[in-house]
Amino acid sequence: MAMQTNLFNTAENDSERSGSVMRRLLFGQVVSSDIFARNWLALVLGVFMVLAYISGKYSCQTKMEEVSRLTKEYEIVNAELVRCRSRYMGQIRESSMQAMVDSLNLGLQVQETPPYRLNPDK
Repeated sequence: MAMQTNLFNTAENDSERSGSVMRRLLFGQVVSSDIFARNWLALVLGVFMVLAYISGKYSCQTKMEEVSRLTKEYEIVNAELVRCRSRYMGQIRESSMQAMVDSLNLGLQVQETPPYRLNPDK
């Protein structure tokens, strides 16, 4: 019998302790204003460091997005440059060839209609 009452008492003591800790926490007995008054400098520095970390992370993330956007834009502009360059070089070759043919008086001209295939089956 003594063991049974002892078991019940320890269970009651544990529930009282946990309830007591919760009650003390809610009523400000565990963390009081004295702790804040004594450690105000450390708390201000801690809050400042957290805000600086958040600011740095946000700045880094926005700069990474901008780098990604500019990289894509560069690839598009570079592809457009290659396309324009090839078109320009084709036009220069064509005009220089036409000038050479005209200077030699060969009587050749640029064909206006594209070539087409003849199918022998039809």
